[in-house]
Parts: sequence; structure tokens; C-alpha cells
Amino acid sequence: MPQPVTLHDVAAAAGVSIATASRALAGKPRVSPETVEHVLAVARKLDYRVNPIARALREGSTRTVGMIVPVIGNPFFAELIDAIEAELHLAGLELVLADSHGDLEQERRRLQTLVSRRVDGIFIVPHHEQLSAAGILAAMSHVPIVQIDRRVEQLDTDFVGIDNERGIRSAVEHLAAVGVRTAVLASADDENAAGRGRRAAFEAAVAEFGLTALPHLLGAFSLGSGQEAGRALLAAGALPDAVVAGSDLNAFGIISALRQGGVRVPEDVLVTGFDGTTLSEVFDPALTTVRQPTAEIAATAVAFLTRRMADSDEPVRSQVVRPELVVRESTTR
Repeated sequence: MPQPVTLHDVAAAAGVSIATASRALAGKPRVSPETVEHVLAVARKLDYRVNPIARALREGSTRTVGMIVPVIGNPFFAELIDAIEAELHLAGLELVLADSHGDLEQERRRLQTLVSRRVDGIFIVPHHEQLSAAGILAAMSHVPIVQIDRRVEQLDTDFVGIDNERGIRSAVEHLAAVGVRTAVLASADDENAAGRGRRAAFEAAVAEFGLTALPHLLGAFSLGSGQEAGRALLAAGALPDAVVAGSDLNAFGIISALRQGGVRVPEDVLVTGFDGTTLSEVFDPALTTVRQPTAEIAATAVAFLTRRMADSDEPVRSQVVRPELVVRESTTR
């Protein structure tokens, strides 16, 4: 039976001291970002596993991190959770997951529960751009918090999110290049920070590329909201050349509703999504979408949180990650 890989093995393979390897894996200060990335890469290659019981006894922490998302069933959040759990595992941390169900009171209670369970840190995707502030602020006095994907601007926390402007612009630019002249946005409303960012990006992009924008169809980042948008387009009669969906789920719902109404995608209407979930590859038609690099988002978020856990005086960090447009059948004629 092979012997488990030790911290000494990781340090030797990485060409650093045991102390440096330990600090890098724990996200502690006084280790350069380049060294941290190198040590983590070596640890992955060697399949190194931290002994969480020994570390907890040594450091007096629970070695658990909480995460609150609005809808666990959303494929994007499911893939993000998976990526974050993998990164936490490398650092010897366990994930405690909670679903706010898109409800402020449940979000507040989930935060209180995680704090009472003495987690070492919390990731949160805030439900509301402004009203989530009170619950998060109360938890911040007890535990480090990193906001992901959506942001309550007035809170002084670390944040990792996607470049919504670049993502939506790339989708609109692509549509303009294939001859689209009229487009409609179907997305989440402005109570959702990501929804607000994608709406503003859409308005700027259609103006830049000379497209005519029809009235927005705003609701939530959900399959049902997408279906409602699709039915609204059918009821309006005159269809746009293209629909820019704020999420893959919106796009799936739109295409489903249009299909039921006898409208074909892409033959009659082009549709783009946003998220780049695995489902977008196998959906019929395969969805042109703005892919969010979940692995990069997860790695950055875990690095931010572990550094904050090690040193609460670390400067607040904010990073916007670059997305990628993936062109598939839903915009190809």
C-alpha cells in the first residue's frame, strides 16, 4: 500500500522549505503569490491531502468554511460549488453549504447559523444588491467574508466576480457580426447586482454596435423567468433577430417557450446565454454562451479567504475575471 504524501514531500518537490510549503498551503502571509501557486500546483500533482484533525488541534480552528448561494439548483452555482470545494480540499478545509432560496430572511438566518457553528470563513453570493447588506455586515464582525459573483457595493469585503461588461459586449458584437439588427435582453432585474451589470452592459453594447434594442424582459436568473420571457416574445408578435439571455437558464427557458410556439432557434431567432454551464454544451441546440471560468473564480476566492483568515489586516481585494464567448449552434445558421 503506497504511503500517503507528506508535507515534506510537497516541500521537496516544490524546492521550498517545509515552513514555506505549510504557509503556502494554509494561505498565510509572507509567501509570494507565485510561490503559493507553485506549491499548490505541486500539491495537486502529488495528490497531497492535509490531515484536518491534526491541523485543527494545532491551530484551534474548525477548518470549515461556509458558503451561501441563492439557488443551489442553478447549474452555474452547482459547478462553482464543486470548484470551490476542490480548492478548499487542497487547503485542508471542508465546505458547509447553505441555500438562501433567494430570500433575505433565510439568507440572514443562514449567516447566523454558520457563525454559530464557528466556521472559519464564509463565501456568499448575495441575494439583493442593497438589502443583503445588514445580514452580511452582522456576520462580518465574527468571521471573514468573501462575496462572489454578486456584490453589495457598500460592504468592505473581498470580492471575486465576472467581467459582465466584457461578456455581454462579446455576445452583442458576435450577433452584430452575423447580421443581427434587433435584439432584446432577457435577464435578472436590477435587484440582482449581476443582473444590473448585464443590463447596463447590454445597453452600452447595442449602442456601440448600432443594434436596435426592444424593451427588456427582466425577472430572475431562472428557467421559469426565461420561459416567461419566451412567451412574452410570442405574444408580442414581431420577433427580434436575437435574444441576449442573462444566464444559461434564461436561455434554456426562452428556447423551450419559443419552440412550443413554433419558433425555431437558430432558424427564426438567435439566442445567446451567459455562464457556460456544462448543460449549454448538450442542450438542443447547443448554446452560444459567455463562459465563466469557474475554476479561476474558485481559486481566487479561496486564496482571498484563506489569506483573510490568516491575517484580518490584509488589504481588501477585488478581482474581476475575464469571460470567454463560446459560439455554438444557437447563433449559427
